[in-house]
Amino acid sequence: MSVARRNHVHVAGQGAVTMVFAHGFGCDQNMWRYLAPAFQDRYRTVLFDLVGSGSSDLQAYDREKYSTLHGHAADVLEIVEEFAEGPVVFVGHSVSAMIGLLASIRAPQRFAAQVMVGPSPCYINDGDYVGGFTRQDIEGLLDTLESNYLGWSSTMAPAIMGAPEQPELGVELTNSFCRTDPEIAKHFARVTFLSDHRADLARSSVPALILQCSDDLIAPCAVGEYMQRTMPNSTLHIIDNVGHCPHMSAPDASTVAMREFFQRLGI
Repeated sequence: MSVARRNHVHVAGQGAVTMVFAHGFGCDQNMWRYLAPAFQDRYRTVLFDLVGSGSSDLQAYDREKYSTLHGHAADVLEIVEEFAEGPVVFVGHSVSAMIGLLASIRAPQRFAAQVMVGPSPCYINDGDYVGGFTRQDIEGLLDTLESNYLGWSSTMAPAIMGAPEQPELGVELTNSFCRTDPEIAKHFARVTFLSDHRADLARSSVPALILQCSDDLIAPCAVGEYMQRTMPNSTLHIIDNVGHCPHMSAPDASTVAMREFFQRLGI
């Protein structure tokens, strides 16, 4: 099976540097439609769906391979190898920010920079670390998702999206969650919300821009501040916005922050 078919890869734009966009849980590459076009006059853009999401080949979903985020990170490296000639700028939303981090640790020479949109290395509070949820919160979330996926999606998606002045975005995210294969979504949710990659942060050598919303249910500001303290060569930028998806609800502010970051790096 080709990588293009497996991950439903789409290439657009033109430029010496390639940007690779990876969506978050329950989403697909369409979620980048407000952000990616803003860069296609200067960069080649590669959009894809994580295996198990969107229009990826669901037959390729291997529960053992994707039992950790490393399985998706391996896919990212294959996509970079096939669709980019030089080091790429990886733009990852939420769980995909961590997937990109893992890929960049394995092959730092293939990454010029990483933009981490609403990332979290660990969702569960642990001692002084504030992830935003207690273990009981996460176990309850996963139990509800397991027993009533569509009901969970209808309740959680609007809360995750935030952006109360743009309710259509919450509806869109709900529909996206509901289109995802429930059994794959349940497995991926468990892998995502129980992951802990705090120890990997210090291993990253690739310049990173951490984009964080000022009011985010999934990744509170304390998470971004922790990441900036822990990751060498990282910059934290807070966007004044409610929700977990600034690339959709605040695309202009996200674009400005990214362009300023790229300018500082000379890319």
